[in-house]
Parts: sequence; structure tokens; C-alpha cells
Amino acid sequence: MSEKFLEGKGSVITGAASGFGRGIAIEYAKRGAELCLVDINEELLEETTKLIEKETKQKVLPIICDVSKPDQVQAMAKQALGELVNVYVLHNNAGVAPNYGKDLLRLDEQRFDKIMEVNIKGQWLIGKAFGRKMKAQKIEPIAGKMIHTASIAGMNPDNKIPAYSISKAAVIAMMKLLAKSMAPKVTVNAISPGYHVTGIYLNQYDVMKMNMDEGHVKTPLNRIGTVEDVVNICSFLASPASDFITGHNFTIDGGIAEVGVPAWYIKTDI
Repeated sequence: MSEKFLEGKGSVITGAASGFGRGIAIEYAKRGAELCLVDINEELLEETTKLIEKETKQKVLPIICDVSKPDQVQAMAKQALGELVNVYVLHNNAGVAPNYGKDLLRLDEQRFDKIMEVNIKGQWLIGKAFGRKMKAQKIEPIAGKMIHTASIAGMNPDNKIPAYSISKAAVIAMMKLLAKSMAPKVTVNAISPGYHVTGIYLNQYDVMKMNMDEGHVKTPLNRIGTVEDVVNICSFLASPASDFITGHNFTIDGGIAEVGVPAWYIKTDI
């Protein structure tokens, strides 16, 4: 596989200013992609843009956008489609973190709505804004790649983050529907990270470990995840090596969801 397999191709990444989004953006730029970085945090977006331009010399188009707002999404998509060489990779990564601790019966409506608006409606709006244009691109053999950030919380719902779990389960379902709609020209896949030290845990290992301990989580590979673990899978999904893979959810969790012990909180003596 060529080191510069994204040369001559454009990539739009939402939630690109920090965490997984920033790591993925740096990797795609190193692989030769022109970038459109989308985020709501102007300060972090500017910082990430300057970092990538300095390190890679690649074209970077930063756009402030709330992905839950249709008018902002349409304006962003119009600008990205007009300024990038094409949109070969669309990574639907933007999301908001939950309020940890409240189960579904105690969760307030305002927080529930906010998580749904960003985590699932936002990904749907972004997919709609770019999908048909990507499918019509004259790029062979695959016209484009869509990648959606889900979570192991969408595979094994966590009662301490109920709305987040529901939203990520919906992302996985939406990815499968989009894979059908975008076939055969565009592949559509999802990633489901597990426990990685990112903004959802305030970028603090101790906060994440506390959550794991409370939920009795057991990780077969016996270490926490890194941003690099996620970046490696996303690089594969953006590359020609994944051209025959669509509609699949890639779990990146050290084995928790499939063969380990996902979070559980039921108190029982048996």
C-alpha cells in the first residue's frame, strides 16, 4: 500500500479539533489528503489546523460548524465541496459526552435531546449533505469512504450513560443503512472505541479508570486504549486495503465488548 494513498483526495472530518478527530486528521494529512476540519471549538480548531499545516504542509480548511444545525451543515458542505479537490473520505466523528451516573429514568430531557441532536441527528445531516455528491464522483474503483464514530456503549448499553448508549447504537444502525444506500460506489463503516483517554474523560486517566472500576470492566488485552489505536483502524478504512469492506462495525476496545466484561452496575448478592 502506497504511503501517500490519499494524495489527490480530500477528507472531511467532524469533531476534528481534538481527541480522535485530531489524530485522524494528522494521519490523513501525512497520507497526502487535503483536509476540511469541522468543529464547534474555534480555539482548538485553529490550534489543530496550525499544527497540521506545520507538520505536513497539506492544505487544511477549518470550518466552525454545529453539526446539529441543518443550515450550518449545508453551508459547511457547500464550502468544503467547493474548495477541496473532492471528498473521498468523510469521517463523521463529532459527538458530545454524557453526564455520567444518571440512569435512563433519572436523565433530564434537555440533556437527552442534546446528545441525540449531536450524536445521531448530526451524523445523519452530515451524511445527507455529502452522500450523493460522493456517490457521483468519478473515482475508481471506489468513489469514496464514509466512516462513523460509534462506541462499545452502542453495542453493550451502559446504564450510567444511557442517552449516549442509545445514540451510539443508532449510529451503528444508521451506518448499516447508509452502506446499503451508498453501495456499490462508496464504502460505509463504523468504529467503536472502548476506554481511551480523550475529552469524554476530561483527558484524565484517573477519571476513566474510576469509571471502569465502578462498572467492573475487564479488558482482556490488559491495557487502556490510545488515540493511535483508533487512528490505525481509520487509516486502514480510508485506504485501498478496505475496498471490499462495507457495513461493518470495527470494535477497538482491547476485547471488552466481545470477550471481556462490559460495564455493569446491578447490585446483587448472587
